[in-house]
Amino acid sequence: MSSVDQTHDKNKLILRVAEAKQKDVGLGRARIDPDITAAYNLKSGDVIQIINPLNGKYTAALLWPGYREDAGSNIIRIDGSIRRNISAAIDESVEIKRIDAKPAESVTFAPIGTPIRVRSAQYFAQVLENRVVSPGDILTFNVMAGQISFAVVNFKPRQEAAIITPKTQIVIESKPVAPEQLKKKGSTITYDDIGGLSNEIQKIREMIELPMRHPEIFDRLGIEPPKGVLLYGPPGTGKTLLAKAVANETNANFISISGPEIMSKFYGQSEENLRRKFEEAKENAPSIIFIDEIDSIAPKRGETQGDVERRVVAQLLSLMDGLETRGQVVVIGATNRPNDIDPALRRPGRFDREIELGVPDKEARYEILQIHTRGMPLDKDVNLKYYAEKTHGFVGADLQMICKEAAMSALRRILPQIKLDEEIPAEILSSLTVKKEDFDKALTEVEPSALREVYIQTPTETWEDIGGLEDVKQMLKETIEWPLRYPKIYEHLKSKPPNGILLYGLPGTGKTLLAKALAHESEANFISIKGPEFLSKWVGESEKAVRETFRKARSAAP
Repeated sequence: MSSVDQTHDKNKLILRVAEAKQKDVGLGRARIDPDITAAYNLKSGDVIQIINPLNGKYTAALLWPGYREDAGSNIIRIDGSIRRNISAAIDESVEIKRIDAKPAESVTFAPIGTPIRVRSAQYFAQVLENRVVSPGDILTFNVMAGQISFAVVNFKPRQEAAIITPKTQIVIESKPVAPEQLKKKGSTITYDDIGGLSNEIQKIREMIELPMRHPEIFDRLGIEPPKGVLLYGPPGTGKTLLAKAVANETNANFISISGPEIMSKFYGQSEENLRRKFEEAKENAPSIIFIDEIDSIAPKRGETQGDVERRVVAQLLSLMDGLETRGQVVVIGATNRPNDIDPALRRPGRFDREIELGVPDKEARYEILQIHTRGMPLDKDVNLKYYAEKTHGFVGADLQMICKEAAMSALRRILPQIKLDEEIPAEILSSLTVKKEDFDKALTEVEPSALREVYIQTPTETWEDIGGLEDVKQMLKETIEWPLRYPKIYEHLKSKPPNGILLYGLPGTGKTLLAKALAHESEANFISIKGPEFLSKWVGESEKAVRETFRKARSAAP
């Protein structure tokens, strides 16, 4: 309580912004340090106005009980949508005050940028029930095609903020609002949209956000801020998404570069295109230059046949050496083939840090599934933790596809009841839910990207399908199955399971069947490879095939 008295007074409440937890994202909630709420007599259900003192932008949110672990931290937890509406970043300070907000009779929304035809405004009334809105707020909705954003144009009665209730009339204007007309930033991707990458987000924030927001720290230390970060990992793990989220959270200008738009058939034009992008970044600093698939425009010069590629690599090296904007321009490169990039780029002073975005583990997959089902009406029998356990080797893009396929499966059930030229009745919309059978069907239709190039089986054999061999089965259970099922016990006992097992015997004795049953019982991916598949007449290709198979197996373990 003493910290409250020292850092705040009763007339102005200043708090530090922190990330919202996944269960609060997209619901317009704010959770404040419980010591603060007690000191200022704030109660759950109050409507609070959140103001960014740096630019005067404001929005409103519904106050929910704070977490006990936040006691004494002087923080307010708000999601990316609220942060975006006031252009505030994580760890920045915002001003809080309680306001009176009455239920809205009507709220008018307008699409942003491009016209969107909305047949039924009833959907928005259901999704936005008990939400608090302010004039100019931007709200993002998850739909089958991705995300769509609308701006709050007006509401009645006119007040600082209004609460949407089931009786509120929702009006969707057909004429879009131009992004430049909005007083609030219209980007939609925030850290809340990225699951399972908390450690990677923390690293990239240290590398990029700190120099952009506090360059004086690096001046004081007498060191150069980082110039570049290389993100690498399998396709679909969120490299591009992470780069966009960093740019949005730091309010930086985002400049994307792809190989085809840089390369030109005219001599010197490719280098000119690259220089123009870097000049644009300097003029609009703070900026983030994002180079996707950087291995396509910066390959190893010793292995390229064309002169154009060598010149482009040399130009990129020169431009990165010439970045002298004290952390206000940062280059982020992304690739799934880091070893194909020219080594001269992979040194301090150019790409200062390399961050791997690997295949997500069980906890990360659960977080990703929560994000992609955030606006989805899930049936009670859907257990996301179960599907997180079943999706070994699935990256974020695969999990997003599973959620889309499950939603499409649910949609097919009600298609016979829908007339395409008429508005969908409210009772049909309210009865539409995504069930366990939809997710089960989607799981059979989506293959894991991390294992797409190797032959994967999903064995159905069990221990009961194998007659005899009881001693062998028991040994396999103790050696492989138990360490996978009970890793904490083995960790506590400091017992390390073996790295491999050799099954030998006469043909037809059940060696392959044992391996399949073991994979099924252990719920592990099963990659079947025959010796001749590794052999190649080309020097080094056989060894490369072995390396790639083991690399993919490790990334999609178990």
